[in-house]
Amino acid sequence: MTDTDPDGAAASQTTHFGFQTVAEELKQKKVADVFSSVAQKYDLMNDLMSLGLHRLWKTFTIRLAGVREGDRVLDVAGGTADLSLAFARRVGESGQVWLTDINHAMLARGRDRLIDKGHALPLAQCDAEKLPFPDDHFDCVTVAFGLRNMTHKETALAEMRRVLRPGGRLLVLEFSRVWKPLSPFYDLYSFKLLPWMGARIVGDPDSYRYLAESIRMHPSQQELKAMMESAGLGKVDYFNLSAGIVAVHRGYKL
Repeated sequence: MTDTDPDGAAASQTTHFGFQTVAEELKQKKVADVFSSVAQKYDLMNDLMSLGLHRLWKTFTIRLAGVREGDRVLDVAGGTADLSLAFARRVGESGQVWLTDINHAMLARGRDRLIDKGHALPLAQCDAEKLPFPDDHFDCVTVAFGLRNMTHKETALAEMRRVLRPGGRLLVLEFSRVWKPLSPFYDLYSFKLLPWMGARIVGDPDSYRYLAESIRMHPSQQELKAMMESAGLGKVDYFNLSAGIVAVHRGYKL
């Protein structure tokens, strides 16, 4: 989306930050502010918001990934390292897991958790749209609850495909379109209860209001499937979990 100034000159590109329309260069800062604000209580809020279901969603994603001993795995926007920890146990001494995130506060939390659990994994603070890894390098790339915060999702998906080896797979775990009969109850929960919890527990209702809005702006299951195919991934399928509250998409580099 491009704005035009009154004289007809092209102005800055715009994108969505929740329900707001903002300049692209501002979105990354706004998202960074959100996650810097919530990083210290991110895991606690995940448990409370999902009633612990996020652990089951991640377990399903990990099993679907089919990671084996010796594999190379990239955890994009890996935050507090839930997936990285699980993958580290599976790849063993002969494998490798990279934890990456664009946000320093989230990456620091993930690093601390990894060390506490006895895993000294390599880390990289980087933008998913410009991954600092060679082509055809990883057996598996995952992104859990991070894609919807990226400004250029198509670019990020193409980058994740680029660093996959032929035959490697990308898994995207993300909030999606809930089963329609549940929508009124889900909306009430999202726009009333989530900001209330954010205010009481984190002291930041706005970040959790953004969470609810960003979910509504994220592509549907079918739309994300088409985006992954456009990025060059093949055999793309998806699995709805918890009545479509989240979905896991999987595609391969053929």
